[in-house]
Amino acid sequence: MSNADLDRTVLVPVDAITVVNPRVRNQKVFDEITANIAELGLKRPITVAARETESVGEPTYELVCGQGRLEAFKTLGQSEIPAIIIDASSEDCLVMSLVENLARRQHRSLDLLRDIRRLKDNGYSEQEIEAKTQLSAKYVHGVIKLLESHEHRLLRAVESGKIPVSVAVDIAGADDVGVQTVLRQAYEKKLLRGGKLLAAKRLVEARQKHGKGQASADRGSRKSLSVESLLKTYENDVEKKKVLLRKAHATRSEMLFLTQSFKTLMADENFVTLLRAEGLATLPKTIADRLTRMEDA
Repeated sequence: MSNADLDRTVLVPVDAITVVNPRVRNQKVFDEITANIAELGLKRPITVAARETESVGEPTYELVCGQGRLEAFKTLGQSEIPAIIIDASSEDCLVMSLVENLARRQHRSLDLLRDIRRLKDNGYSEQEIEAKTQLSAKYVHGVIKLLESHEHRLLRAVESGKIPVSVAVDIAGADDVGVQTVLRQAYEKKLLRGGKLLAAKRLVEARQKHGKGQASADRGSRKSLSVESLLKTYENDVEKKKVLLRKAHATRSEMLFLTQSFKTLMADENFVTLLRAEGLATLPKTIADRLTRMEDA
């Protein structure tokens, strides 16, 4: 920690900090961060922005960067954490958090997609996103194109971890012949190996045969039902249940008929003698139990 940072650093209650852009963290990496902080202490303070509260009391803060360090302090049972307090709006905090996460060398593909989308939604141009994230123009353009061209099949594959976002971008920008080159290069770069390579090939074949996929498969894009379609769905469901009930009543009647028939036959001494002669004097336990219950009723 530099002297300049020490001059600007204050202790902030961990419970007063809100994470505006939460991430799902790699547990192994998080455990290493926690162990390192426990042994050596915090090397770099987190960054927060102060917020005014309506009621008189302790101030609250929004986290700009340092979620891993903050969570490590909570895990270690610390009530306060060194922080640099900056003056920034909530929107600026979100954007700075997105940029800080995008600038990392290690990030999840899904996080990368979402962060670029959120920057785009906040009004930043492709050139501004490139400058802030230090990502190449081709890469940023490819990701935005992937989102805007509704490549639902590729997006689902990225979200499920089947293919890296870089490979999805290359597939979206290639023709049918070029896609094979993309897969070969991904294999050579060790981005796709084994089962992931086979899954990527099946994905490409499905995309070529059936298109980009349906928007209804994406979360948040469910097609709303009209009153008429909802009523029709309800009527169809009621009709299915009526058919099911009719089948159940018919089956019950047949079972009662068969059980009564067995009871009548078993009361006939000549029939029972014939069964004994053929070595069939015993009945399956289920049928015998049912006959017993009928006699007891």
